[in-house]
Amino acid sequence: MKNPRPLLALSIAVASLVALTGCSINALVWGSDGARVIDTTEQLIAAADASCQDALACEDTAAVFGDAGVWEGLSAGEPEQSDPETVIDAPGVDATWRINLEGLSASALSGEEVPTDVLYRETEAGLCVADVIWQTIEVR
Repeated sequence: MKNPRPLLALSIAVASLVALTGCSINALVWGSDGARVIDTTEQLIAAADASCQDALACEDTAAVFGDAGVWEGLSAGEPEQSDPETVIDAPGVDATWRINLEGLSASALSGEEVPTDVLYRETEAGLCVADVIWQTIEVR
């Protein structure tokens, strides 16, 4: 059996670093901007699950949020900066950030459309939802 002490020491060191710097793990991994995208996405998921997502939408968005139930069980994935000229699955969307959504609702069925990515635009007021990318579940 391996000695668990090195892993425990590493865990304590990371927790101490987080506590001392006042940063979240997401800020350490993704930077402050990436952490903000993750936090906003978690807020969006909670809002969409309660059908209150419009408060996070950009004024000119054409995003489809779908039924509240499809957001249940989702969580924020990995944020990345987005270039509107290279986003092939959302052409013409003016977005500065993209984040994938992880997890699926336990009730998701093959053939069902689910949100898989969120595109955000940076504004003076913060991030707003520029678009939501949907894909069809295919169970093989």
